Amino acid sequence: MQNYLVIKGISWPWSRRDTTQNESSPLIPKDGAAKQADEELGHATSGYQTGTNDGQHQNNPVFPKIQPHYSYSIMDYFLKYFMFLCNLVFTVMGMVVLGLGMWGLISKESFAQEKIGSIGTDPMLVLMTLGFLLTLLCLTGCVGALRENSFLLKVFSATVLALITVQVLIAIIAYSMQDQIGGYLRSGMLAAMAHYQDDLDLRFITDEIQSNLQCCGADSYRDWEINIHYNCSAPGVLACGVPATCCVDPLENGTVWNSQCGVGAQLLDEFTAQSVIFLGGCLGGISRWIEQNESVIGIAGMVLVGVQIVAVFITTRLLESIHWHKIHSARRDENSSMQ
Repeated sequence: MQNYLVIKGISWPWSRRDTTQNESSPLIPKDGAAKQADEELGHATSGYQTGTNDGQHQNNPVFPKIQPHYSYSIMDYFLKYFMFLCNLVFTVMGMVVLGLGMWGLISKESFAQEKIGSIGTDPMLVLMTLGFLLTLLCLTGCVGALRENSFLLKVFSATVLALITVQVLIAIIAYSMQDQIGGYLRSGMLAAMAHYQDDLDLRFITDEIQSNLQCCGADSYRDWEINIHYNCSAPGVLACGVPATCCVDPLENGTVWNSQCGVGAQLLDEFTAQSVIFLGGCLGGISRWIEQNESVIGIAGMVLVGVQIVAVFITTRLLESIHWHKIHSARRDENSSMQ
């Protein structure tokens, strides 16, 4: 009999431990330790079964009930504040772009009654719209990550997914409609040339293209006839001329900008004009620039889409962490109210 008691006292690995609460078990109840182990292994279920031991725990203040707990990992905290800081930076950038667009519209008095009709083609309006959308999107992600707001994070993630889809579709359409895009570029270039003297932004963009690509007009320098000021029938010194950015050497003595270097250039034949202005059109220059830098453009596009995909994955991870944290917090509160 004594030997039987000694053998029974040995804790064999395959034997089920007795979890009955009695006066000779002053330690933490084993059923609570088992629940804690299950919670640490991530096997928490939607409900916890209660038995006679739980009732004894509630009536006995010496044995507190171990509550399920879920805590964020170090990676969760890193992703949370990394997303917050990145979105904060892009929010500031969006606000700067928005401010520049508004400043451009106000300084040009684009909201005046005589100019309000052509505000739809104003580059500053496009800049202001992009700045506003960028600020709104990044501010949503910034506040959603900081406040752990599931709704804002879902809106941010859905918007970024929509942007990725739109960008991929635009790339596919642009690749399949290369010939039509050339026509659209020609129409845009001619429209910018027609309003060259009326809009400072269009003038700046046209001058940058002509001076950097060393070109003049859309297809040739004679395209400047479309402008009422450079048309040969127009009065004034600019008639039959081209802008100074079409000139091969617009500087006099290397220091002074000669704004009249293109006067009368349309009246010259190509052999004579080639020593004064650039004969080639800018559409050909744009095509050559795209061909020379297509690898850089492709890499930049993939990096941009890749950053957006990473943002979606980070947002998804944060949403999962917030979801499980809320579930375990609700269970802990429910169990606390049951005690």
